[in-house]
Amino acid sequence: MKLISVAGPTASGKSDLALMLAEHFGGEIISFDSMQIYRGMDIGTAKPTKAELARVPHHMIDVADPRENFSVASFVAGAKAAVEARGKCAVLCGGTGLYQDSLVYGTEFGELEADEAYRAELAELAAREGNAALHAILAEKDPEAAEKIHMNNVKRVIRALEIIKQSGMTKTEWDKRAVKNAQALPAIMLALNYRDREKLYARIDKRVDIMLEGGLFGEVKSLYEKGLLPEGSTAYDAIGYKEMLACVRGEETLFEAGEKIKLATRHYAKRQLTWFLRNKDITWLYPDDYGTKEELFAAALEVIAKHE
Repeated sequence: MKLISVAGPTASGKSDLALMLAEHFGGEIISFDSMQIYRGMDIGTAKPTKAELARVPHHMIDVADPRENFSVASFVAGAKAAVEARGKCAVLCGGTGLYQDSLVYGTEFGELEADEAYRAELAELAAREGNAALHAILAEKDPEAAEKIHMNNVKRVIRALEIIKQSGMTKTEWDKRAVKNAQALPAIMLALNYRDREKLYARIDKRVDIMLEGGLFGEVKSLYEKGLLPEGSTAYDAIGYKEMLACVRGEETLFEAGEKIKLATRHYAKRQLTWFLRNKDITWLYPDDYGTKEELFAAALEVIAKHE
């Protein structure tokens, strides 16, 4: 069975390429997007349209309740079953590097029992003294992790400190236990990037504008009023949703929320690229090298042919 992975930052065009590849090879798409797994979060996660879903079957979309903190292990179990059930070809598509690596390489990231009391203590410290104060503690204990984790991502800062407390080693050391091995599910790995970063940013801005015009405010308002975006959940912190919640609560205008979404998405795209660029198994394709989607598709087919 052929397994192809199409990765890249948000708004890079990977979904279009994955669709064309799946149709060409008679395959099905398996998403590795950590937010598209949540039901009801459609507009803000840029889920495939009804027309796209009709073209090619998709998997690992709408498989979890937004109140659920879906684990990497749960994703791997579901995605692996979907891959193995496909016949001729499966096309992985997404931007969550951790999900892709855990599936393709069989990487098992160490799990520790949650220390709820310690988490609450750290969360209280952040609320009392500010996110920067909490982040400073991590910077002292694990500078490398602190450099990678933004101070406003309180959940990840707390998790890094929790690992130190429970394991006696830094998060950086802990993660080294998850060094990639040979591919457990051999895949031809492609990823998209732009030589002109401003072109990617323009695509991001356009996508956010489309989300706003398409009813993102109403989607977030509905989820919030139904109690489907509880504070502290992964879905609550999703880009596009946490910013729009401020608008729903009357704390910001729609324009202000939109501008914050655009900025947060740009920062996220940079982090996605940082993750994927470390992977030497990936062949990079640059859409701005090609005049049309069809030319990009042809280039992808050439890469795939060389790997077969």
